[in-house]
Amino acid sequence: MNLRLQQLQHETRRQFLRNVGQFSLGAIAMEALGARRLRAAPGTPVNPLAARPPHYAPKAKRILYLHMSGGPPHLDLFDYKPELVRRDGQLAPDAFIAGRKFAFTTGTPRLMGTRRTFSQHGAAGIWMSDAVPNFHGLADELCVIKSMNSDQFNHAPAELLLFTGSPRQGRPSMGSWVTYGLGSENENLPGFVVLVSSGVQPSGGQALWGTGFLPSVFQGVQCRSRGDPVLYVSDPPGMSRALRRQTLDALRSLNELQAAELGHPETATRIAQYELAFRMQASVPEVMDIGREPAAVLEAYGAKPGEASFANNCVLARRLLEQGVRFVQLFDWGWDFHGTTPATGIEDGLTQKMRRTDRPVAALIRDLRQRGLLDDTLVVWGGEFGRTPFREGRTAESDVLGRDHYPDAFSLFLAGAGVKRGCSYGETDELGFSVVKDKVHVHDLQATLLHLLGFDHTRLSFRFQGRDFRLTDVHGEVVKDILA
Repeated sequence: MNLRLQQLQHETRRQFLRNVGQFSLGAIAMEALGARRLRAAPGTPVNPLAARPPHYAPKAKRILYLHMSGGPPHLDLFDYKPELVRRDGQLAPDAFIAGRKFAFTTGTPRLMGTRRTFSQHGAAGIWMSDAVPNFHGLADELCVIKSMNSDQFNHAPAELLLFTGSPRQGRPSMGSWVTYGLGSENENLPGFVVLVSSGVQPSGGQALWGTGFLPSVFQGVQCRSRGDPVLYVSDPPGMSRALRRQTLDALRSLNELQAAELGHPETATRIAQYELAFRMQASVPEVMDIGREPAAVLEAYGAKPGEASFANNCVLARRLLEQGVRFVQLFDWGWDFHGTTPATGIEDGLTQKMRRTDRPVAALIRDLRQRGLLDDTLVVWGGEFGRTPFREGRTAESDVLGRDHYPDAFSLFLAGAGVKRGCSYGETDELGFSVVKDKVHVHDLQATLLHLLGFDHTRLSFRFQGRDFRLTDVHGEVVKDILA
């Protein structure tokens, strides 16, 4: 056994360059790199979460992204198709389905018009169904995009594309890009917070708030509405806060020595995360305690302290935004309306799902407006794709009506900072199969959100493995017609 050979095989490139000689080209290059990294703050690592300016004056300071995981049935919510209702039960025209593949439907499916009752609301006459009664009074606040488009028709790849710009794992999430670009406004709270309701993680998993190849300090912190708000932040049994402070001071000194020697960004990340966790022990419990809210506010949201619910998470989201959190991402699972059970049917199932969600969302938007926060907060509501204009194949003979996955056309809405109010944008054809006016791809949405935060999406990039990466990959155009 050659021990020296084994040692060399496990040696990193950085270690090799440092050890080949004090005056080698590798050593000189490493010294120059380290000096350049530390020049911004001599003697101490730069705080990676320090607030930073965007490329230009932003319209929005923060984003609240309400993701309905599973794909809401847009044809039963916002995209009214009277012709589809008239042709209900007919075979889908070959021109629309020839050569197409669907998640759970084969052969020639039958068209399905909505069973919901639609009406127009607000000055712009935005179409909404009776499934979203609490959104009706918000019509003049919303910008409804009915021409969204994705490349993916299964949940996990579609969610990954929406939130990371790629249907495969490994890329930074949208919230991570935002905190990487802007830092944090509140040194006692994370810049990026995630809330999950309905008891199930989204299909895309934790990659939807992960950092990919960005420094891990920009990862989303998942908070809970019941129990300890953040896992593993509390001191373990037998450790006092003073002892925790002494421990962190010792660790900081060791990490600063390593940062001065190697200049590795993850060392600064460790320092920042330890310190943030210490400060969060005092700040997070207070922010996450919705019992401090007036009874009238809780009633408006339908929230009940101590429960784990979508309504409670909406209250938490507002409290976090109020404290300067840059990006709050609220996931709600259960929007996969195939009709395989009554709970996933577009009649009673959709009614029950919207009954638990449209009230708190409406209350949240009104609350933000009343507190003056909607002027610089951008709210997004939607899913990863839409649903088909025909019946889902597996349930075609069932009494419960359902729709299959559909990426070619779907709806979502924006509200708040920088977008037109009372706006309906884009159109689909008379049966809802294709976008026929003002198509908005997922990458276009990403570019627009970054634009409202003050970024040129082509310049917010990170060099990894010899290539500059960005959220929008090599795509994306700002949707200027929806900007205020």
